[in-house]
Amino acid sequence: MSKAYSVIKTVVLTEKANLQMEEGKYTFKVAINANKIDVKKAVEELFNVKVTSVNTMKYNGKRKRLRGMKMGKRADFKKAVVTLAEGNSIDIY
Repeated sequence: MSKAYSVIKTVVLTEKANLQMEEGKYTFKVAINANKIDVKKAVEELFNVKVTSVNTMKYNGKRKRLRGMKMGKRADFKKAVVTLAEGNSIDIY
């Protein structure tokens, strides 16, 4: 299996992400240890497009109450917003 599949986890399909797709910006959940260069190479390899910029955001998991008084925590994750070159697009649906 290619390294690109271990970098890109899922596509984020929210209302905001769908509005950004019209501008050529696509949002992905990526591996927590992936950097911008890894994300750019993975998207270009998987979708055969030209990437102009990558913005990454790291989120800490929320604390949640489990079975009464015990506290747990959701997993941390990283999100990347990838801007494609003019004329390129990804068919998500």
